[in-house]
Amino acid sequence: MKYELPDELTVECDGPIRIVEINRPDELNAVDKNLHWALANVWRQLSADTEAAVVILTGAGRAFSAGGDLDWVTSFLDDPAARDESIREGAEIIDEMLRFPLPVIAAINGPAVGLGCSIAVLCDVVLMSEKAHLADPHVAVGLVAGDGGAAFWPLLTPILRSREYLYTGDRISASTAVELGLATRTTAPDDLLPEARRLAARLAAQPAQALRDTKRVVNMYLSQALGGPMQAGFAAEVATMQTAEHRDRLVALRKNASRQKEPTR
Repeated sequence: MKYELPDELTVECDGPIRIVEINRPDELNAVDKNLHWALANVWRQLSADTEAAVVILTGAGRAFSAGGDLDWVTSFLDDPAARDESIREGAEIIDEMLRFPLPVIAAINGPAVGLGCSIAVLCDVVLMSEKAHLADPHVAVGLVAGDGGAAFWPLLTPILRSREYLYTGDRISASTAVELGLATRTTAPDDLLPEARRLAARLAAQPAQALRDTKRVVNMYLSQALGGPMQAGFAAEVATMQTAEHRDRLVALRKNASRQKEPTR
């Protein structure tokens, strides 16, 4: 099957296994307009691939995904139509992942931040390199964590533990992520993809209908529990996108990031 996706998201076919790679390594796989669209649309294409049985989701280079691309996100400050489209598409990503019938194994090779973190924990199995970490820094830039963290983490973690990380945006190490319930298990960095492939091969050999329907039933709990909080989260995120505090924080963050990219003399 031919996948119709931009270069920012690639699909490798290995028998019944599909390896989906977030492919902006020079930008730490930060999500820009093209990648955001691809993450919303890849799941329907994978569902239509009759030879696929299991999906591995990972990142190219040093990161899984560093979250929203700062140039793209900053453009929303003066483009409400683009901002609203990004929110609609963000909700589509989550909905498509929850409805996707095949098991998805996240192979978290490096930082998974913001939307990258939300996508990671929506997967069925989350394998993390011992050098990887999670973080949801929405609040630190004046936003509600509407695209997953505030609505989804309380279903997976003790609320008293997850609040601190959501409120501060602090990094969650791989071992702590497993302890909290945000990841399945850790691996040595070099073992991450081989272990993901071994698990994918094992799942691909399982009876297909039994596996798919088991996932469907499990995800019913998630979909039902997420209905109200997710809608409220996205609405609150849109509201905070329009605040002066968010604008100031985002502009300062982008300036700082730009300075760090400047070559030294």
